[in-house]
Formats: sequence, structure tokens, C-alpha cells
Amino acid sequence: MKYKFLDIRILAFVFVIGGLIASCSSDDDDEILPPDPEPEDTRWITVAAARMGENPGDGNGGTLIYAIDNEEAKDPTVSIEPFDDGFIVPSNRTARLQSSEDGSTIFNISYAGDTGGKYTKYTVEGGQNFVQTGTEISIAPYVGSAPRWIKLFDGDQTGAAVYVSTEHQFDDNDNYVRTEATMGVLTLDLVNSQIEEFQEHSIALSEEEETNGYYISRIDMPVLNEAGDKLYIGARLSKVNPETAESERDYEILGSKTIVLDYPSLLNPSVITSTVGYGNTNGYRSINAFLYNGSVYQANQGDPQGSHILKIDADNEYDNSYDFSLDEALGEEDTYILAWRPASNGKAVLAYRYAGSEEGVAGAQGFFALIDLEAQTAERIAAIPYDPNFYLFQYQGFAVNGTEIYVTQAPVGENGNIYVIDTETSDVTKGAELVNVEGSHFIGTF
Repeated sequence: MKYKFLDIRILAFVFVIGGLIASCSSDDDDEILPPDPEPEDTRWITVAAARMGENPGDGNGGTLIYAIDNEEAKDPTVSIEPFDDGFIVPSNRTARLQSSEDGSTIFNISYAGDTGGKYTKYTVEGGQNFVQTGTEISIAPYVGSAPRWIKLFDGDQTGAAVYVSTEHQFDDNDNYVRTEATMGVLTLDLVNSQIEEFQEHSIALSEEEETNGYYISRIDMPVLNEAGDKLYIGARLSKVNPETAESERDYEILGSKTIVLDYPSLLNPSVITSTVGYGNTNGYRSINAFLYNGSVYQANQGDPQGSHILKIDADNEYDNSYDFSLDEALGEEDTYILAWRPASNGKAVLAYRYAGSEEGVAGAQGFFALIDLEAQTAERIAAIPYDPNFYLFQYQGFAVNGTEIYVTQAPVGENGNIYVIDTETSDVTKGAELVNVEGSHFIGTF
């Protein structure tokens, strides 16, 4: 059936009035009625949909969101149409969304265009009902109109946005010397809608790396350590030919790197390097690093040996004894982590592609796997159907409710479903139908 949202406040009013009438009509004033059962815990599951711009799967036509509760999300007889019935999130292109840990609030920073860099938040009330709360604030003067930002896991208190700009430097004889990478970092009070701190820094690599033409070209996905005194920021490296200062594409991939800053001051930047994983740690649209059991676990991308999950310990250094290779765990080659999210038990759902992924309308895409951070195991979730037109590169959100993780699966321009993975039992539930429109796709749950 097509899902029609009915305001829960109306239902509550009906039940209260009905109870009063029944009470007044009772002939036995001394009758002791059993207490009402405690309501089951519910959580809003907000589905995000990206409309096509000019090309199928580009997501540049704007973002719409629609919310149902977790039980309805598990019900395959429920059908929702976010592209027709959803709330339009302010953003020129695909919105950059985050949600509170309980799913009751959606945070958005619009991406690009005249409204780019504007922060807003909404209370989730079900269906297309998202009520703006607090005041809008623009962070564009600090980090630009297309900021890369994330919500820190500090009880929904703070967001962090980052950018990096680069400039090649030459000596008096026009010989290449190094590339200056200037990083900007801003923290945002999500509760009071105000900027907390902003700092800019020059981010240097080792002298040898810079002499050889390496530099940090993109940063993203800040995450706090458990002590709350360090901020880790993922990084991507690029390289020029130091003889010509021309960009290179085929070059040696260095160990994965992360920028470390004091928090909340955002001072004293340093760079740490993994000897286990190689490639980038900045991710793309989805959170790329998470705090679990005292350490930060971070995915890397573009690793010549396939993606790894890396571990940063309480000493703010990579734990190079932790060697979680997705290639080895899955028995596949050239794996690439597109997005992932752990539950509180250390088990996670991971979206990935690999060397055997077929080319679809939006490129080679992939699959979902269930991984265990402690056991360092991974298994493809076969119960979620694969389609070469299922687009995961722009995937943003995984709603977590206890040990359950909610994902969307629908090929570009085709209908699909919500799937719910119980990370403790590995059970998979096929849930509500997602009605799609031509050229568009779903980018996750919140």
C-alpha cells in the first residue's frame, strides 16, 4: 500500500478522548484497570533522494527527504514516494545531510550556488514534515559555498567543516620547490547555530615527500578522539613532476595520512602516516572514520592492495599492528570502500565495489558487506540484490538503531526497497518500497 502519514498527535488525541469516554461510562467506580503498556521505542528513519540534473545518477537536481518510523521502514507493504511527496532540502546540488543520533533532527549545509554554505536544521515529524528550528547561519565566508562538513560524535553538539587550497611554489630560477597546502577548519555549534572556532594552517609533508612533488590536495571527514582533545581529518595526496610542475597520474602511492589538530582550539597541526594502508582517507560523501572502543577506525580508498580499515589509537598514532584488508577478508581483488557505518557492537555495514563490479549507468558500483572490526572479518550481504545500475558512490547515510542498520537499495531510475541488517544476528529484512523517478537515485537513510 502507498504510505500515508497520519500525525501521531491526532492518534494520541483520539485515544485519550476514547479513554475518557470509557472511564466515564463505567458502572464500577472501584474497578482497577491494568496499566497501559509502555510504548515501544521508535525511531524516525529519514530517506534521502537525489534527483537527476542533466545525466542519470548525477544527483544534481536537488535533494528530497521523507521520514517513516523504524517499524514502517521494515514493512514491505509500505510504499513511499520521496521524489513526489518529499521535503525539498535547500541546496543547489546534492545536499550534505547529517542527523542526530536518535534520528529526530536533520542537519543540512547547502552545497554550491547562491545558498551554498548555509546551515539549517529541522525537527523530524514524519512524512514530508520537517520543521525548521533555530536560525540559519552561513559558513561560506570561512570555508566557501561548497564546504565539506560532518557532524562530530559529541552528542549532536558540534559540526566541523574543512577546505584546502594549494599553490605551487618556485625559486628565483623558476624551479619547482614545493606545493603549499593551506587548510581551513571551522567548528559549528549545532545547538545555537553559531560559529565556535576557525583556524587556517599550512599543512606540510616531509621534506623528501614535498621535494618529490607530493602535497595534500583534499581533506574531509573530521572525527574526534575518545578524549575529545584531538581532531583527526582525512587527507588525499596528489603529486606533480618536480621537473615540470605538471600533474602526474601514475605515481607511487604513499602510506595513508591523517591530519591531527588540538581540539577545541584547532591548533598545532601534524600529520601521521600508516604503514599498513596506502592511499586516501578523506572519503567522499559519507562519514569515513568512527570512534569505537577507545580508538578511531578509518577507511581508506585508492589503496593498490585494496581498501583497508585503519586504526588510530589513544596515543593519536596509527596502530600498525591492526591490519584489516578488505581484499583478504572478502576474498576479492581491488576492493574500494564507498561508504560505511558501524553499530555500537563494532559490527558495520560497508558499501564497496571491486574488480568484478560491472559497469552501470553511473560507472562501476557495488555491494553491501557486513564486517566485524574486532574479528577483522567481512561477508557480502547476499540478501540485498545487486544491480549494475545501483549507484553507491554518492551514498551518504546509514541510519543506526541499536544493532540494526538501515540502507536503501534501488538502481538509478528504478524502484527498490529499504533493507534492515541486524548486525548481531546477520538477519536481513526487506522493508518499505522506494518509488523512484527517471534518472534519479537514493543516497541513504538518516
